[in-house]
Amino acid sequence: VQLQASGGGLVQAGGSLRLSCAASGLTLTAWGWFRQAPGKEREFVAGMVRWSGDTYYSDSVKGRFTISRDNAKNTVFLQMNSLKPEDTAVYYCAAQRVGSVADIRSYDYWGQGTLVTVSS
Repeated sequence: VQLQASGGGLVQAGGSLRLSCAASGLTLTAWGWFRQAPGKEREFVAGMVRWSGDTYYSDSVKGRFTISRDNAKNTVFLQMNSLKPEDTAVYYCAAQRVGSVADIRSYDYWGQGTLVTVSS
């Protein structure tokens, strides 16, 4: 079971980044993206039910971030637009077998994290 996230980097405020996360060796019902800024708890960013495509977003990213997936490749993406310095964090992808998409406790598998830094 493995989740591999990629796509982080340094970007100026107002810029865009696209994160990717590929899963192998697991059966899942939902994907999630979370982030953790220095000194803060890990928080939900976006999630998607794998088969229906229903999406969920935190209020802080709604309208700026978009989660999407490629079921055939078992891959999920997070398109991040209009980035702000407060979006700076390590971003984690996660997968769950059952539970609430926005609840961190529902996730069974986690990727290693990818750092996103937004400069002002």
